[in-house]
Amino acid sequence: MSDVKKIATRDSYGAALVELGKEHDNVVVLDADLAAATKTCVFKKTFPERHIDCGIAEQNMIVAAAGLSTMGLVPFASSFAMFAAGRAFEQVRNSVGYPHLNVKIGATHGGISVGEDGASHQCCEDFALMRSIPGMVVLCPADDVEARAAMKAAYEHEGPVYLRFGRLAIPVFHDEENFHFEIGRGEVLRKGSDVALISTGLMTAEALAAADELAQAGIHARVINLCSIKPLDEELVLKAARECGRIVTCEEHSVIGGLGEAVCAAVAEAGVACRVKRVGVNDEFGHSGPAKEVLAQFGLDAAGIVRAAKSLLG
Repeated sequence: MSDVKKIATRDSYGAALVELGKEHDNVVVLDADLAAATKTCVFKKTFPERHIDCGIAEQNMIVAAAGLSTMGLVPFASSFAMFAAGRAFEQVRNSVGYPHLNVKIGATHGGISVGEDGASHQCCEDFALMRSIPGMVVLCPADDVEARAAMKAAYEHEGPVYLRFGRLAIPVFHDEENFHFEIGRGEVLRKGSDVALISTGLMTAEALAAADELAQAGIHARVINLCSIKPLDEELVLKAARECGRIVTCEEHSVIGGLGEAVCAAVAEAGVACRVKRVGVNDEFGHSGPAKEVLAQFGLDAAGIVRAAKSLLG
């Protein structure tokens, strides 16, 4: 995919905020002294009166966003995933989730692809934390087109939404003119019946590359992109489980509490006979290093997915 256009989804977040701001006067953006990194700076430049810098105080930012939402505004509270989901978890739970307020959380720099920032900033627990909050929608787009579509859907959704974006530039593979996004729905990107690769975020491009490599070995892999981790498209997951009998989940997140566990729960509760292999960060912290090298070291690339698929096929 070297000749494919690549865009970091944090850039998509900034661009989508401006688009929403032009269409809707009630969109406001809050940031925690990270506007240049989260890309909310582009919204600030266009709508300075609707951008609030809360300083390095994510807990206060979330509570402020909660208050703004009660005034008919639609706040997008922005920070790194580690701080938006981790540092401010109590406020997200009690001030946004419990009263089910219309707050959108834009969490950038998710996963170990933050690279050189190291373990303290490589949030691989946010899906698990946000999934555990009743009524919270959890989205992780796979490219620029899906990110901007997810932002529009998040605005239109009445209730709290957590959106995870990345720093690493990733391939844009969706056709914007023919793409339709819906919360709670996934999409089949590649047909196949030998094994299903169910992915989210930047791992979807890796899953597509893995499917190409598996095809060369005569293995036909179905590729399913699930931006919507909660609610999960259980119908699509169970269809893959029944028709393929083998699933590899692919996520830039801990194997504990994320997409993999959501898929396993759906399959187990439905009583479908299907083997599942989870590709993600195992029970360990990340470390500093170039993003692509760290991803490869942790097996979060096409090669890692191919190894997992072949292990299931024996």
